[in-house]
Amino acid sequence: MKRNNNRGSKPRKQNKDQRELVRNMSISHPPQLSSTVIRHSATLRFRATAAATTSITFQNLLDTYLTAASAVAGYDMFETVKVRRVRVWGMPAVGGTGSVSVEFSGVTAGLVGDQLLHTDTSMGVQPAHVDARPSAKSLASDYQVSSAAAAFRISVLAGSVVDVELSFRSTTPSAAGVAAQNALVGATIGSQYLRGLDGLATATSNYVPEFTAGQI
Repeated sequence: MKRNNNRGSKPRKQNKDQRELVRNMSISHPPQLSSTVIRHSATLRFRATAAATTSITFQNLLDTYLTAASAVAGYDMFETVKVRRVRVWGMPAVGGTGSVSVEFSGVTAGLVGDQLLHTDTSMGVQPAHVDARPSAKSLASDYQVSSAAAAFRISVLAGSVVDVELSFRSTTPSAAGVAAQNALVGATIGSQYLRGLDGLATATSNYVPEFTAGQI
């Protein structure tokens, strides 16, 4: 008996014809745009000048990227920010011990941080190392405007290296820029600058950017 190798070919051809018909149909207007948003993602590296425990706010994170409007006035380059990852490496003095930690403890109605203390301790052989990400429904994991709300709390040793992976976003055209929390000193109008992770000038910040160009 001769086998029919064309079984089922007709329905497949009909489906293909239907897809081509839909694809070739003209539309009455251009397709919708989901948004006109400028996005930027970056890993920023900072070096701790002294041992400290600090609450890093969303205002601090947005103040890391600034545009100078005058010699002393700076404005955030982006409207919102979210935290994707925080990593810390810290080495205690020879013969000693030391710990580093990260905590996403931001609590607001309907949103709660993971409330876990991500911590590690070194005895001077290898650096203490923490690699932490905010939980999916925490405050830090979604885009936030500039505010005094804590994105995360960090504890470091002197000389610790801190990597913060951030995603920034702005609408186009942007709303009025948010002024930096702390005044600039000797800035050039229109220039872009980096500040410390705690929002302070690099001369006084405990978390100095490792990128030397454009610090202020």
